[in-house]
Amino acid sequence: MKQRIGIIGTGDVGKALAKGFLRHGHQVMIGSRNADKLAALRSSIGQELATGTFKEAAGFAEIIILAVKGTAAKEAIAGIGDAALAGKVVIDTTNPIADAPPVNGVLQFFTGRNESLLEQLQQTAPSAHFVKAWNSVGSPHMDDPHFAGGRPTMFICGNDQSAKSMVAAILRDFGWDAEDMGAVESARALEPLCQLWCIPGLRSNQWSHAFKLLKA
Repeated sequence: MKQRIGIIGTGDVGKALAKGFLRHGHQVMIGSRNADKLAALRSSIGQELATGTFKEAAGFAEIIILAVKGTAAKEAIAGIGDAALAGKVVIDTTNPIADAPPVNGVLQFFTGRNESLLEQLQQTAPSAHFVKAWNSVGSPHMDDPHFAGGRPTMFICGNDQSAKSMVAAILRDFGWDAEDMGAVESARALEPLCQLWCIPGLRSNQWSHAFKLLKA
């Protein structure tokens, strides 16, 4: 099913997913606070890409992609407002990466072990249907990934089952196997996968890998 996709954020993740959703035939609007960034994006991605503010992208969308820095995620969601997000699926790609240098290749988080950024976002906009996804791989591999070991696994979680089913279908279209790990509290385990994924990159400049769940 082709849908209207609103992307919040114009960094590498936002750009990669904008290109991916357009490639799969969806309508896409990307939102930013910076008009100059939006003009440049339309030049580089294509004139079929619609642009606007965060609120305009959220209002346009049937499905919203949150693709800002983790430190800006709550502010972005609060700025859009719970009423504007009510009933909408919000795919949360963010991780709680602190503004501090890695320690021996391990990113520092601003959350504790018994909390997650996804839980904070769900509390900020309780009427939205948040689903964590695309947070444990680099942007070059988010759409149409190719690895020698076959299709990689993207772990997802969230409170709304229908929203997770919708996200799982999108992931399959993008070349992923989706594995539902439960409610928002599961993000306490999924967000640290970002730390694990980044260690080979930060230590050895190896960024071409992904996770795969093997079952008996």
